[in-house]
Amino acid sequence: MRKWRSNPWAVLVTLSLGFFMTLLDLTIVNIAIPDMISGLGATLDEALWTVSGYALALSVSLITASRLGDLHGPRTLFAAGLTVFTLASIACGLAPGAAALIAARAVQGVGAALLVPQTMTLIVSVFPAHRRGAALGIWGMVAGAATLAGPTLGGVLVSTVGWRWIFLVNVPLGIAALALTFTLVPDIRPARTHRFDLTGVLLATAALFCLAFGLQEGQRYHWGAGIWGLIAAGLALAGAFLLHQRATQDREPLVPFALFKDRNFTVMTVLVGLISIAMLGLVLPFNLYLQSVLHLSAMKAGLVLAPSSLVSMALGPYAGRLADRIGGKPLLLTGLTLYACGIVAIALTAGPATPWQAFLPATLLTGLGIGCTLAPMTAETMRHIPPHHAGAASGINNTIRQTGSVIGAATVSALLQNRLTAELATGKTYAAAFLTTLHTTTALPIAVVTIGILICLLLRNHTKTPTTAPAPSTTPTANTRNASQGPAGH
Repeated sequence: MRKWRSNPWAVLVTLSLGFFMTLLDLTIVNIAIPDMISGLGATLDEALWTVSGYALALSVSLITASRLGDLHGPRTLFAAGLTVFTLASIACGLAPGAAALIAARAVQGVGAALLVPQTMTLIVSVFPAHRRGAALGIWGMVAGAATLAGPTLGGVLVSTVGWRWIFLVNVPLGIAALALTFTLVPDIRPARTHRFDLTGVLLATAALFCLAFGLQEGQRYHWGAGIWGLIAAGLALAGAFLLHQRATQDREPLVPFALFKDRNFTVMTVLVGLISIAMLGLVLPFNLYLQSVLHLSAMKAGLVLAPSSLVSMALGPYAGRLADRIGGKPLLLTGLTLYACGIVAIALTAGPATPWQAFLPATLLTGLGIGCTLAPMTAETMRHIPPHHAGAASGINNTIRQTGSVIGAATVSALLQNRLTAELATGKTYAAAFLTTLHTTTALPIAVVTIGILICLLLRNHTKTPTTAPAPSTTPTANTRNASQGPAGH
């Protein structure tokens, strides 16, 4: 094992394992909701909170966690996040009732937030510039694969060993990732003491909580005055946060505005939110269609979605390396176009009694699209970010990613419920009403992907990474120095 210590690719595997678990838990629970309701005697509202509680805790903690990584070292925070996440997974799997499960899921979300921003920071630190695109490409592929694999793995576990194992499966993975962290990942420490912007953290946390809670729970509370008041408060707090950040740009802000001088970082930050909206805008209604209209089991519904996940996982590393050679712009435009075509194909294929095999070409097309998109998107986001801004950039990127997921879930849920209610009121059968609803809701991810294609036209395409020296920000240990030098000789 000693020969792998601080090897960049071994570090990447370790980081990807932890990152995969946290994103998998965003989607794996959806498919187990009916079994959790019956197993715990819970209401639908309580079961849905097991999903939204996790997403809410993750959303509001990301920016704070990225700053804590700058203060105490990214490996320390990554290990702490793994520990919290794994212990909370045990609590989820053993939860005696709905309230205990919701509380444990919120703690899981905090653990995920502690570790997620550190992954990009460590990748930027241990990989040289000319290999960073491939590494971040794999990281981005893991993000997409986890989102898509959730329903598949969840369906298999629920149908074979029971819903509690969607949480308990994290335990051996978390223990393995924790052991690998202390064995392989270098302990990068800041060269100087960083300040902790308590005012900025409180404003950002409050703003994200109000916005995320309002969007997630809007449909449940019928978009009443209280929800709109909460969203308005979130926007006001976000404005106050930005004003505070403007006043602290010379004193280590949580959000360095200098990052947005890089056009590609700005474009990719918008795109990562759009992609999150589009992915949930497709997966949620399509999964419901497979189970409620075609009456597939949770396992079969998950397997229908599996080709998309497998193709994107296989393609991601190659797309990341190709982005280093030819630039990310052509790959992104190709991938987004393929993904939009795949969504259209799914909508056109869906019928009241469509055999599941008929969806294979469409799901392969979406897999190709995501595989060509996520890896180059991540590579372009971080391509020119200096190491001393990597933590902040990672926190911003992941916060926007998670906010997009919240917006996507809230929007598609509202569309589904409102459209389905309207169609059923006309006297249609449930299957006919849901088909019409599915065709309507797919307009959301198609529109979002189209916007993504248009903003990608603003990208500056780079065929190779500049060789400028990064600004010094960390004092690496001997292991870190070895990690930085290792790939150059490969």
